Amino acid sequence: MISARWMEKRKPYWDRLEKLIQKSGHRGASALAYAELQEVGLLYRQIAADLASVREDPMSQPWAAYLNQLLARAHNLIYMGQGARPRGILDFYRFEFPRVFRQTWKYTALAFLIFLAGGLAGFFTSLADPSFQRFLLGPEMSDTIDRREMWTHSVLTIKPLASSAIMTNNLSVSFTTFAVGIIGGLGTIYFLVLNGVLIGVIGAACWQAGMSLQLWSFVAPHGALELPAIFIAGGGGLLLARGLLFPGELPRRESLVIYGGQGVRLALGIIPVLFVAGVLEGFFSPSSLPVAAKFACSAAAGGLLLLYLTQCGWERR
Repeated sequence: MISARWMEKRKPYWDRLEKLIQKSGHRGASALAYAELQEVGLLYRQIAADLASVREDPMSQPWAAYLNQLLARAHNLIYMGQGARPRGILDFYRFEFPRVFRQTWKYTALAFLIFLAGGLAGFFTSLADPSFQRFLLGPEMSDTIDRREMWTHSVLTIKPLASSAIMTNNLSVSFTTFAVGIIGGLGTIYFLVLNGVLIGVIGAACWQAGMSLQLWSFVAPHGALELPAIFIAGGGGLLLARGLLFPGELPRRESLVIYGGQGVRLALGIIPVLFVAGVLEGFFSPSSLPVAAKFACSAAAGGLLLLYLTQCGWERR
């Protein structure tokens, strides 16, 4: 049972925290001095322990509700952080994203190699076993390829809708590839291999049907952006796994925060890339423009992306 003496001893600390919260007002942490911020952190931990004690006493439930509310307000003050600046997003894409990419490019390269291994496996398995090709692609798509027809012409009739659906799908695939890295990297590896196998099987089917030029001229314009974005997302997922499985001398939680934070920045950084890729895939890739124009677009898009990732962000550390 909570004694009156204990309550009298602890209540001044509760009042002090409430005064500091009231002082912060709408300005938040910026309204407090450095010493006051330190005091808020200390009081928050102490009063959290007080709340645990008060909750054990059925007669002190009103105080428990009060402390719970007080701690919630203090939590918002402590973790609200600095307000976002209007230039924050621009600075992120101008400086932070390309810098993090260069720091972690080996993970993106590893994601590419995993994807490539899946692609080669799918290609040669499809050549050796036609039933595997039909099983993976389905009878409708297989029949379309057998008739030497591309399955992409329908995109032209619903360009805006198709482009929107493509963007949504690309974002979903990329973020899923990143997020499932939390299960030790197995989910990321699975999605990279699966997408590689699909590309390999489609490539083998079109090669056997004499449609390789049609296929790759369709893939090239948007693939120059979409595929690197998926590799970067895969690298982010592998970073998550790195932080979880190989913390080194760091505590596992801190390791996950560090490497996971890099992975999150990679995943956020590819959003504009996927939007541009979706527009190209919905409007440009399935068009009747000359093949040379499509490959030229691919070279330009891929070159600009490479230039951005390797040259931007050096000015600010």
